[in-house]
Amino acid sequence: STTGGGGSPAASRRRAPPPSSLTPRRPRPRIPFTLSPSHAAPRIPQNNTTMAGGKIQKKRHGGGGARLQGGIPFEKSKGQHILRNPALVDSIIAKAGLKPTDTVLEIGPGTGNLTKRLLEAGVKAVVAVELDPRMVLELSRRFQGHPLSSRLKVIQGDVLKCDLPYFDICVANIPYQISSPLTFKLLSHRPIFRCAVIMFQREFAMRLVAQPGDTLYCRLSVNVQLLSRVSHLLKVGRNNFRPPPKVDSSVVRIEPRKPLPPVSFKEWDGLVRICFNRKNKTLGSLFKQKRVLELLEKNYKTMQSLQLAQDSGTGEEKMSPYDVALLANMVEDLSMETSDEKEDDDMEMDDADAADGRTSFKEKIMGILQQGDFAEKRSSKLSQVDFLYLLSLFNKAGIHFS
Repeated sequence: STTGGGGSPAASRRRAPPPSSLTPRRPRPRIPFTLSPSHAAPRIPQNNTTMAGGKIQKKRHGGGGARLQGGIPFEKSKGQHILRNPALVDSIIAKAGLKPTDTVLEIGPGTGNLTKRLLEAGVKAVVAVELDPRMVLELSRRFQGHPLSSRLKVIQGDVLKCDLPYFDICVANIPYQISSPLTFKLLSHRPIFRCAVIMFQREFAMRLVAQPGDTLYCRLSVNVQLLSRVSHLLKVGRNNFRPPPKVDSSVVRIEPRKPLPPVSFKEWDGLVRICFNRKNKTLGSLFKQKRVLELLEKNYKTMQSLQLAQDSGTGEEKMSPYDVALLANMVEDLSMETSDEKEDDDMEMDDADAADGRTSFKEKIMGILQQGDFAEKRSSKLSQVDFLYLLSLFNKAGIHFS
């Protein structure tokens, strides 16, 4: 019967499961839990340190200095600032006036950017003096197999201590801390070279070329210009170097004088040292100072007792490396002196010194200054000719400065 089968066909259809339940159900994909950008923790790069206030400071490797291609760091303590501007290197080469027969001295070649252009300029030879053995190795690697490598000679050593070979011209980007002693070492070199084209710190370069009346006119100006003709060639910004120095630079041309002035350089340095002790004071005031008068009187009596006549030889015969080295011991401005020295320098001879006969010597000095109309003049305004004339007046009167 229709009722014995457990119900009507319609009821059995209602109890049948849906067709979709016969197939396995796919698992629902899980959605990962993420923070919104406003809640996300900041990602801190490795090797960094977090400072107060949440600022991140990057750690520098190798002291933070620039490096060579091989990973060798430059050492600023050695004045290693490499020229990286090819146009600037070409300008220096052009202004050097190189000849095919020239032997060129380069000081501090570094990685060899200037060295390469010197060799390509067609000179006879390049002698490079380098203190850092790492740079010497870098130069040997760079020019190994170079067609002009036979013209390059590298000397490892301190340029201030080693004996310099013969050279016709010096072209160099030097460490600035050796500017003064190197300049006078070059000027004392024999045989005399044709010229030097050197990169200096800007202020030092402007002192070299300063003229009477200029703010930077000083003992350095007078001493270098006595021995050479100096001219300014190029201004160089600090960004032309790697790593960049803290100051700007200038390229200067130095041509030694031929012949040298007929003057003893010991005498010259003694006079200029007194005159530039206070370059803006009158010479009459400077030579009234007790210390100056005592020194000159002592020299005067010594020369009289020894009966030494003034040497009438040429400046070339009188000059020695030691004489020129004296000029490198610069006291360039008033700020380098202590307050005690200032007070002592300003002490003038008073009437109490008349008993020991110093008043007559003081009058002798004043008479010499008045003879040349120097008593009211200032060292900051005097030229090379003025200083030479003043020195000759003192020497003729038997007064010497060494």
